[in-house]
Amino acid sequence: MKLSKLLERLEYEILGGNPDIEIDSLVYDSRKAGPGSVFVCINGTVTNGHKFIPNVCEAGCRAIIVTQRVDVPEGVTVVKVKDDRIALAYMSAAFFDYPAEKLTTIGLTGTKGKTTSTFMVYKVLTLAGIKTGLIGTIESIIGDEHIPASHSTPESYTIQELFSKMVKAGIRVVVMEVSSQGLKMNRVAGINFDIGVFTNLEPDHIGGNEHPDFEDYLDCKRRLFSMCKTGIANKDSEHFDEMMKGHTCELYTFGTDETCDYRAVDIELCGKKNGKDNEMSSAGIKYRAVGKREMDVYVDIPGRFTVYNSLTALAICDILGVDSDTIYKGLSTVKVNGRVETVPVSDDYTIMVDYAHNEMSLRSVLMTLREYEPKRLVCVFGCGGNRSKERRFTMGAVSGKYSDLTVITSDNPRYEKPADIIADIESSISKVEGAKYVIIEDRYEAIKYCIDNAQKGDLILVAGKGHENYQEIEGVKYHMDDKELILKAAGMI
Repeated sequence: MKLSKLLERLEYEILGGNPDIEIDSLVYDSRKAGPGSVFVCINGTVTNGHKFIPNVCEAGCRAIIVTQRVDVPEGVTVVKVKDDRIALAYMSAAFFDYPAEKLTTIGLTGTKGKTTSTFMVYKVLTLAGIKTGLIGTIESIIGDEHIPASHSTPESYTIQELFSKMVKAGIRVVVMEVSSQGLKMNRVAGINFDIGVFTNLEPDHIGGNEHPDFEDYLDCKRRLFSMCKTGIANKDSEHFDEMMKGHTCELYTFGTDETCDYRAVDIELCGKKNGKDNEMSSAGIKYRAVGKREMDVYVDIPGRFTVYNSLTALAICDILGVDSDTIYKGLSTVKVNGRVETVPVSDDYTIMVDYAHNEMSLRSVLMTLREYEPKRLVCVFGCGGNRSKERRFTMGAVSGKYSDLTVITSDNPRYEKPADIIADIESSISKVEGAKYVIIEDRYEAIKYCIDNAQKGDLILVAGKGHENYQEIEGVKYHMDDKELILKAAGMI
């Protein structure tokens, strides 16, 4: 492929060399450079790619994409662009022959609900016989291939590579999470989404290397609605008007507001009861959808936020022409790995795992589960090491307030001592009036304690790790899966 082909949708300046040279590979990691490569110098938060130019030239790189004038050996083509990440995104699309244009692309952005909603859409479309791919926080799915994820929204090269694999696999639709960082860092630049979705917005990802303030966070998410043909947005969000400011797409709304295109009415918390004692053994929600699609909806995932997640999926699938029976079946049977996921071990009590690993998400899930009026709400959680200590204090206070019993345990201690992290959590929960808690450092023993001492009607939440299947200690990731620990503690494996 000629370099000029990769540059065809970019504004650029040739500082030296020939733009019509043949290119074999496109790289942005200097360690992957080799003969025939073009190397894009990315100015990252940790290091500047320009410093690796001597290395990639020595490795045989034929062209360099830069944002500043540089010295290179004779025979190396140098191309100057305004934005390195936009260049990588557009060049990646060209390198894989613009695969997004051969797919129906659906992008979801929002503080919460992206992961669950994408899996709901994936489940319904798959049931409808539409070959669908998925890119998200937990994994990417291409047919039978499941690829573990490291970011909610991968780097632009990886996205285009995944799109290309999907096209080759005969996939017609891709549904993906579009994070604020993915938008801020132009990982989805150049993609004209067929459908863009806004789930909700709350202060998060502020500070550090993420967003300097809430306005920047909001502004980054808002960009999606100038990048899509059709927009679907949660009108109940207090930030709806701000998010939709300047949108260029055809817009549909969902929520409980009477003016919504897709509206939920007659919302009812419900769950399966065991026959003997009529105690709760799982929790779900049902409602009537009205507006552009009228149908009953049941989802076996607890919480009022499930209404919004399922309305998101319903609206997308309605626009794509899926029938009501298939939508109902998909939503009523969907399970999302590690997102308020019930692990069936007993008819006498319910035990769930969830990814809640900060104060906001833990508060949300505990308040949600409290609405189902369990006999006791028990929360098992720990906090990750080498992360903000403030999280330990706020999560401890939240669990103390909303749980009947907290079991403080270890999460990913990383390079800290688990006992030190636990002591920080205890220092806050001990100040909550009436809070009951026990400390069991070993995570398996903590879960086993809850199961061995479970009472009929209890709802036990194992929080913090969700879909993760490892525990990180001193730089090493050891296999550990909360669902496996639950089944083992219950004597089922």
